[in-house]
Amino acid sequence: MPKRDDNSGREGDKQARSKPMRGRAGRMQGGRGSGRGTAGAVRLWGRHAVEAALTNPLRSAKKLWGTREAIQALLDDNDAELPPSLPVEYAQALDLARLVARDAPHQGLVLDCLALDDVVLADAIEEAEGRTLVILDQVTDPHNVGAILRSCAAFDVAALITQDRHAPPESGTLAKSASGALEAVPWVRVVNLARALEVIADAGYWRIGLDGEGTAVFPAAIPNGPVALVLGAEGEGLRHNVAQHCDAIARLPIASKVESLNVSNAAAIALYAVATREVAD
Repeated sequence: MPKRDDNSGREGDKQARSKPMRGRAGRMQGGRGSGRGTAGAVRLWGRHAVEAALTNPLRSAKKLWGTREAIQALLDDNDAELPPSLPVEYAQALDLARLVARDAPHQGLVLDCLALDDVVLADAIEEAEGRTLVILDQVTDPHNVGAILRSCAAFDVAALITQDRHAPPESGTLAKSASGALEAVPWVRVVNLARALEVIADAGYWRIGLDGEGTAVFPAAIPNGPVALVLGAEGEGLRHNVAQHCDAIARLPIASKVESLNVSNAAAIALYAVATREVAD
């Protein structure tokens, strides 16, 4: 594959590898896919976020920037080659820093791509086959949502579900916090979260809302069968209508000296409790 220096425009040597970059469903196709609605382009950075995007067959990559060392390490670690259709431009680390958010740890890799296509709730539930669902009620911090996605991937969550208007868009900051999990966990955006919870209940899920004032306590609050965990924004917590659509409101057993946990920490603990319950059963 021809490669270009960042400033000189000279072509480098073609890199030959034994196989193309691959994801969960096959060969990554540069330039494929329509993107998510009108969300348009997304710029990702960081080793895990970029590598996961390039190996995700559902992600349409448009251009890769990187240092020679970072790109070579990416290819070597995957025993792979980049698709010939993907434009690649070499750059120094300081030049890459100008392409991303201030002080963002790009780790020598920056990728322009299209946002992922929409995921339909009914499809996500059907493919879940009883695996845990996570619902976020107006959690808007991209760092928190990214960290929750990472926990979702770690505990094999079937899908993350948020309201369309009150959740962060795909972004480099979110993807970096997710450390590759943005590509691994289906993200469903719905117009009405309460209605989505009704659909989830009809599918046989027990909906547990997490709140510090909950009467039930983890892990005793976890029943047998499919579970949907519902978490609200820090400070405000679950909205009344969302809480009303939960089968139980539960709290984590934390010491009184701490008022609450960060929502991403709470999600990780709750998911661990559900996962260990499933193992024990």
